Amino acid sequence: MKLINKSEISGGLLQEIESVIERGSDHHIFELIATRVEETGYRYCKEIRKTGSTDGMLRVQFRTVPDLCRALLRASCSTELLGDGRRSFQEFGYMVDCSRNAVPQIDTLKQLVKFLALMGYSYLGLYLEDTIEIEKEPYLGWMRGGYTKKEIKELVFFAEIFGIEIRPYVQTLAHLNQITRYEQYQEFIDTDDILLVGDERTYRFLDRYLQSVSEAFSSKKINIGMDEAHMVGLGKYLDQHGFRNRIDIMLEHLERVVKICRKYGLLPQMWSDMFFRLAYGGKYYVEGERKRVKVKIPKGLDLVYWDYYSTNETHYEEMIEMHQSMTDRLCFASGAWKWTGFAAQNRYSEEVGRAALHACQHQQISDVVVTGWGDDGGEASVFSVLPALFADARVAYKDRIEESAFYSLTAMPVHVFLSADLSNFDDGLLDLCEKRRNKKQTALKEESQTRLDEKTQKPICRNNTGKF
Repeated sequence: MKLINKSEISGGLLQEIESVIERGSDHHIFELIATRVEETGYRYCKEIRKTGSTDGMLRVQFRTVPDLCRALLRASCSTELLGDGRRSFQEFGYMVDCSRNAVPQIDTLKQLVKFLALMGYSYLGLYLEDTIEIEKEPYLGWMRGGYTKKEIKELVFFAEIFGIEIRPYVQTLAHLNQITRYEQYQEFIDTDDILLVGDERTYRFLDRYLQSVSEAFSSKKINIGMDEAHMVGLGKYLDQHGFRNRIDIMLEHLERVVKICRKYGLLPQMWSDMFFRLAYGGKYYVEGERKRVKVKIPKGLDLVYWDYYSTNETHYEEMIEMHQSMTDRLCFASGAWKWTGFAAQNRYSEEVGRAALHACQHQQISDVVVTGWGDDGGEASVFSVLPALFADARVAYKDRIEESAFYSLTAMPVHVFLSADLSNFDDGLLDLCEKRRNKKQTALKEESQTRLDEKTQKPICRNNTGKF
């Protein structure tokens, strides 16, 4: 499909996605009339009417630029004259790991931004431990490919074309293992990779850290980490202060970190396991248990429930309900499995994502992120989980976008792309996947027939005028 822009939308946007749109199965030349509206999601209508050098008009109503991008992708891959979709989540993002010995180049992240926008994602998170250059901290990012402020600003500027927000994901307590090799940081390391709570050197460091992050990113939303600090208070802190309840130690530290965030106008969120373990007797994944302790969560702090493992929708719904008993500011993080080796686990990720996102839809979670960790050293490509991200976006929008849209995105059919996953499977698992694929195809055929039989569907265009 070729487009002649007759709208006020950025010509730069259409130029960036032109090759993707032209790869679709619809080969018409349309005048594009795109209108921003208050209603969430998108609606489009193709008006086939040969006039001069064009075959008609493509009218699109959209709320956000990613909605528009997804509408154009879907329209280019479908012969249907009408289409609509509404993202279930107010904020829907992907987080890429930039700290596990595989720091993506800015051009790589730009390509990822383009993919995400066309699938309808609204933000990209960058997980940064020490891989960002901080003023007066020369060892942060040194020989590790750390991003400069200029590079991050370049990415932020590019992402704005697509309506994609770039968000920082950092660590402010644990998981800072790369800096422990340097003597100057050892002075305020408690134990392992955990900062020494209560030491003013810790907070001077975090102040410079968060100040630099706030200056590099235009987004005010920041994930401050604070997860899996199981040994906090058991190293230097124990020697200096004796044994204390570690939850009290973490809460004191959290208050200091939140205060620094507010100083720089940042809106913090953190992983939820610290508070959940406190409330539910030290466990993070529980079934049918009652909250044991009432927890006090700092005002204005969002909690992110992370879970990458279950394919059981009920499990997620129960865990979400338990989290909601602690806070009304809850986000969710699923996972696109690229952290177990050179090949991603797209099929498993799709099963996990479907169950998790359906639960989030039922529980009305407004902010959902898919995480792409690199625990094993980042062997798998940033792009290796595109099939999982495509599948998650289909669940989020519920718009029946054609599978051929994946080919438009990548110039590769999805079943060919998924062959990279085969090294993860034995024959039994492959048979199971084939059965599920056949079942899915049968369901899609039945759904398509049902749609043909529906006679009461209200059109979004009237009298073939192209007006909504």
